[in-house]
Formats: sequence, structure tokens, C-alpha cells
Amino acid sequence: MADGGDRPAEKIRIVASINDADAKQWNDLINADGAPANPFVSHEFLRALENSKSASAESGWAPSHLLLEEDDSIAAAAPCYLKSHSFGEYVFDHHWADAYERAGGRYYPKLLCAVPFTPVPGPRISGGSRKRRSALADALAQIAGQRRLSSVHINFISEIAAAELQEQGWLIRRGVQYHWFNRGYRRYDDFLAGLSSRKRKALKRERREANDGVAIRRLTGRDIDARAWEAFWSFYQDTGARKWGRPYLARSFFCEIAETMADRLMMVVAEHDGRLIAGALNFIGGDALYGRYWGRIEDRPFLHFEVCYHQAIEFAIERGLARIEAGAQGEHKIARGYEPVATHSAHWIANSSFRVAIAQHLARERSAIDAEIAELRSLTPYRTDWPRTSRPD
Repeated sequence: MADGGDRPAEKIRIVASINDADAKQWNDLINADGAPANPFVSHEFLRALENSKSASAESGWAPSHLLLEEDDSIAAAAPCYLKSHSFGEYVFDHHWADAYERAGGRYYPKLLCAVPFTPVPGPRISGGSRKRRSALADALAQIAGQRRLSSVHINFISEIAAAELQEQGWLIRRGVQYHWFNRGYRRYDDFLAGLSSRKRKALKRERREANDGVAIRRLTGRDIDARAWEAFWSFYQDTGARKWGRPYLARSFFCEIAETMADRLMMVVAEHDGRLIAGALNFIGGDALYGRYWGRIEDRPFLHFEVCYHQAIEFAIERGLARIEAGAQGEHKIARGYEPVATHSAHWIANSSFRVAIAQHLARERSAIDAEIAELRSLTPYRTDWPRTSRPD
């Protein structure tokens, strides 16, 4: 699209690789909306996914990134993929696909605006103004209509972004995750002091058992050496095989981020008798720590909780990070101080009858999610007199 007069010429373009978008312009744009840096929408992270073929047409994630350009500069952008299935998204719509196809339609391919294999809320449509973001959201729906796609989905967006998209006619869906919030703690014991006596004793006991005979270390940046990466790949393969049948990410993905994102990585490793037996990889954002990948080749009591949650809390306190986002699912996180929060996604459905049915389903689902969050918040281990933090709803 283009405007006359003195306004810069605008056009919307689809690129089949993140490499076709200028890295500096992309990164400047996604960090320009005022939110702290999110590593998963960075050019480096998305490029590693594509270069490793983890996100590719062959894997069912054909890159179709949307750019709004003004005089050859990126003014707004959205990481998008043409999907031939619904795996690796963490906003589950398999039952939508089944219903659509039972009615005689073709649900796939669909258009997805998200970060592959990454259930982390963050910017999806980035632009310097709401007008630009709205233009890209409209373009997503228009592209789907032109290509006769069943739907468009924008996963793990902020509450503000969800409200904007709802005003444009998108259907909004809620989910639940578990995040840990830093209430100004100076050390881990300050966090423990906020827990009920029974919960505090339980966590101390499980940490003692997890550390019995095991050396646990936190590595950052270039201190994550070849030995640690070699072991971590074995851990990740084990977890991927058990969860999904095969790991989503290729080994070359980890090799690339080790070079291009070293300053944003923190790995926890557990060692027993000179052998690395478990590990977790975290990403460091502007104000948050993101727990992403975990695995182990030896099963020991409470080791998962120590490596993934307690070590992350200690690190976040040391770095003064506001929160930890530990990914999808896992009510066991509540006992370790993580709290339920609402997540948001937006959906555009082409078929009007199916759209009405989905809207009705989402209304019922939202009531159930709200009730679930309220119940889960009552189960947190914090003392009743302990200050509560502000949390996203």
C-alpha cells in the first residue's frame, strides 16, 4: 500500500526467510515498543531455527514473515509461518482441525504468527504505532483470505495486544502458565522467608536430597563449553524423544545460538562421579529469565526441581530479574513458588459458521480457565501475610 503527498511510501511484503529481513532493523524494531528485550523474537534466534532446518517447509513450519516497509526500511514486522500441522505451538487447536475437517473443510495449511516451539509470551506484531500493528493484523487476515486458508493464529501475546486485536474482530483465547515473581529479594533465603513454614521446610529438604552427591553449577556465556553442550544435547534428545517422539530442534540450532546468543544463555548442569547427568538451558531477557529446555540421563530424586526451578530462582535474584517464565504446563511448579498467570492468543477464522462455533467454545473455555487460575492461586505456598506482586491477568 502507498500514500501520496509527503508521507513515506508503505508496502507490505512476505519474506520466505528471516535472512531476507535486515537483522539490525528487525532487532531495533522489536525492541522499540518499550517492552524489555525478549530473546525469542530476536533475529538471531529465528535465524538459528531456520538455518538448522528446525523451522522449515519440510518440518511443517514454512517461514512467511510479514514486513511493513517504509522507503525500504522495516516499520513493522511479524514472525509468521505457514503451518501444515499444529505441533510445536502449545496453543492446542487439534480439536478445531478435527471439527473443521469432519464438516468437509481443509484446516491446513493455516497461517501462524508465533515463535516456533516456544511457549513464551512476547511481541508478535511489532511496530512503532498502533496503526502499523493494526495494518499488519489486517494484512494477515487478507493474506489468509486471498490464499483460501482456514485461519490465522497469533500465539502468546500480551494482554494489551489481545485487546487491540479483539477490537479488530479477532477471537481471543486464554490459557495458563506458571511464572515466578521477584519481590525485591536480595538472596534465596528472602524468598524462602515468604513461604509457609511447612512449604519452606519441604523445599529445603528437597534441595538437600537433590544436591546429595551431585555437583550443580550455573554456566553463562562462553563458560558453557563444548563438554557442557555435548552433554546437553544428549539430555535434550532424551526429553524430546519421551515428549514428542523426536526432538523438535536440530543439533545445529544449539551450535548456532552458542555462537550468536552466548550472552543471553544460562545453563545449569548436574555432575555425578565426573559425569554430567542433567541440565537445563535458560535464556536471559531484559527483565526475565526464561526456562526452556531440560533433560537428564540419570534419574535422581528432586533433581529436576533443583536444576530447573531452584537454580533459576537463585540466578534471577542475583541478576535482579523481575520474573522467571518456566514454559507451559506443570502444576508442580506452584509448590516451588511459581504462580499461575493468564496467557493470550488471537484467532481469525475464515468460515463464518465455524467462527461462531469457535467463539462460543472460547467463551465457555475462558470461564473454565478463569476458575482454574483462581483455584490455583489459592494453592501457592506463600504466607497469607506476604506481599503480593502485580501479575498479568
